[in-house]
Amino acid sequence: MQPSRFPDVHIARGLLDRRERGLNIVTLVMALCLMLTSALTAQAAQNTTPRRMRNVHRTEAAAVDADPLDPTDARFLLTRTGFEANASEVAPYIGMTREQAVDALLAGARTEAETPPPAWVMEPIPSVDVRRAWTQDERRDDQREQSRRYDELRGWWVREMVTTRSPLTERMTLFWHDHFPSGEDKVHYPQLMFRQNALLRRDALGNFGDLLHAVSKDPAMLQYLDGAGSRKGRPNENFAREVMELFTLGEGHYSQRDVTEAARAYTGWTLDPNTFAYQFNPKIHDDGDKTVLGQMGPFDGDQVLDILLAQPETATFITTELWREFVSETPDPAQIAPIAERFRASHYDIKTALRGLFLSEAFWDERNRGVLVKSPAEFVVGAVREFDIGYADQDATPLAGQVRNFGENLFYPPNVKGWPGGENWINSTTLLARKQFIEQLFRATEAHGMHPAATNAKTSAMSGPTPIMMTNAAMKPAAMPKPHPGLRFDLDAWLARYNTTPDARPDLSTQLQLQRAVLAVSPADAIEPDVTSSAYLRVLLMDPAYQLK
Repeated sequence: MQPSRFPDVHIARGLLDRRERGLNIVTLVMALCLMLTSALTAQAAQNTTPRRMRNVHRTEAAAVDADPLDPTDARFLLTRTGFEANASEVAPYIGMTREQAVDALLAGARTEAETPPPAWVMEPIPSVDVRRAWTQDERRDDQREQSRRYDELRGWWVREMVTTRSPLTERMTLFWHDHFPSGEDKVHYPQLMFRQNALLRRDALGNFGDLLHAVSKDPAMLQYLDGAGSRKGRPNENFAREVMELFTLGEGHYSQRDVTEAARAYTGWTLDPNTFAYQFNPKIHDDGDKTVLGQMGPFDGDQVLDILLAQPETATFITTELWREFVSETPDPAQIAPIAERFRASHYDIKTALRGLFLSEAFWDERNRGVLVKSPAEFVVGAVREFDIGYADQDATPLAGQVRNFGENLFYPPNVKGWPGGENWINSTTLLARKQFIEQLFRATEAHGMHPAATNAKTSAMSGPTPIMMTNAAMKPAAMPKPHPGLRFDLDAWLARYNTTPDARPDLSTQLQLQRAVLAVSPADAIEPDVTSSAYLRVLLMDPAYQLK
C-alpha cells in the first residue's frame, strides 16, 4: 500500500521551507506564484532525485502494480484521465490493480455523444445564391444567429462533459480539439464545428492515422487553415506547415522545402460552395513530382500524410503531447521512447499509447501528483460532477460561459497552436474568477432553501501569513457574489457521505477524508482548527491546491 499523500498536518509539503526562503503570500498573485512554484519544485525534485522507482527490481515493480487501488489512487486515476470524480464513480475502481483499472477505463470509451445536439446542426447551410441575395441587415442577422448557435453548441458540449459515462472520451475529444484547432473566427457555420467535434470524438481513442487523414480533409479545418483555396501554381502552405510542426513531426524534423513541396500535394482539396462539404477537384491539383522528407513521387495529399506517419518522430511527438496532458509538463524521453515504439508498432492505435502512459511508473509517481493545472473545462465540469451540482433546465450554456471566462472559449482557440495551457491557465484575473465560481456554488445552497454554507469568525484567524485571497474570498461571506441563477448544490447531502453536517465540527479523520476527496495534494494554506465542515470544505476549495490535479 502506498503511503498517504495527506499527512496529519494542514501545511503543504515544503511550505515551511518556502517561508524560510522569504516567500510570503500576501496578495492573490503571490498565492498563485506559490501554487506554481510548488508544481515546479515537484518537477525539479523528479529531475534530481535518484530514480529509485525507475530502477526498482522487476519483481518489486510488479508487486507495486498488483497492489489494489485505495480510494485516493482510484480518484487520482479518474481525475487525471477525466474530470473530478464523485464517490459513485470512484467506488468500482477501489480494489482493482492498476492494470485492471486502466483496462476498465479504456474499455468504457465511447464514439458518440449521448447528449442530443441542437436541432439546427442538421440544417443545410444556405446556398451561394441565397447568401449572395442577402441584404446588409440580413447578413447582420445571420451573424448574430450563428454567434448564438455557437454559444448553444458550447453549452451542448459542456453538458456532454458533465453527463458522460466516459469522461476519458471527452478529455480526449478536448485534447484533439486543442491539437487540431479550428474555430469560430474562421468557420462561420457552427454545423461544421459540430461535425468536426463528432469526428474528434469518434476517433478520440481510435487510430491516429485515420484521425489525421479525416481531420485534414474536414471542412472546418480546410477553412481554418485556408486549404480550401489552395490550387496548382498557387499552393497555400499553411496546412502543409502546421501538419508537420504541430500535428505530427514537431519542430526541427522538416525543412522549408518539405513544406513547399507538400503544399503542392494538398492542392485540389476544396469545398462545395453550396454545402461546404469536402470535394476533390483534380483540375486544380498539382500532380507533378514532389520531394518530401527525402521521398520523391507524384504524391497527393493522403500519400504525404502517410509519409509523415511513417516517420518515427510522429509517434514520439504524439506520445510526448499525451504525456504533457496526462503525466507532467516535463516529458521523460527515456520513459516515452518505449511507449512511442509500441504506439508506432500498433499502427497508431491511440489506446495503446494511453495504456502505456497510464501504466507507466511516472504516471503513478507521487512526485507527479498535483503538478498539472486544471484547464477551465476541467475546473468547471469537475466541480459540477464531483458535487452533483444541478442547473436550470439542464441548460449548460451558462457553465460554458464560465469556461470561457476562465480562458477557454470552446470552438474558438486563440490561434493555430491552440491554448497554451498549463500554468498559463492561471493569472490574477482567472484565479479570482475561479474562486468566485466556488463562492457561487456555496451561495447556491442558500438560494434554493438548502442548509447555508456559513462560516464563523474563527475561520478568519489563520496561522502564519494570511493570504488576502483567503481573507477576502473564503472568510467573508458577506462579500460573496450572488448565486449563479439555476445552480443547486445540496451541501447537506454531499457532506453526509462523510458522516458530517455543515454545522458540525469535523474531527481530524473527517478533515483528512475531505482533503482526500477534493485535493490532489495537501492544502498549501494552514486551516484554523475548530471550524464547521461547511467552512472547512470552502477553505479547501479556495486553496491553491484545488487548482491542481
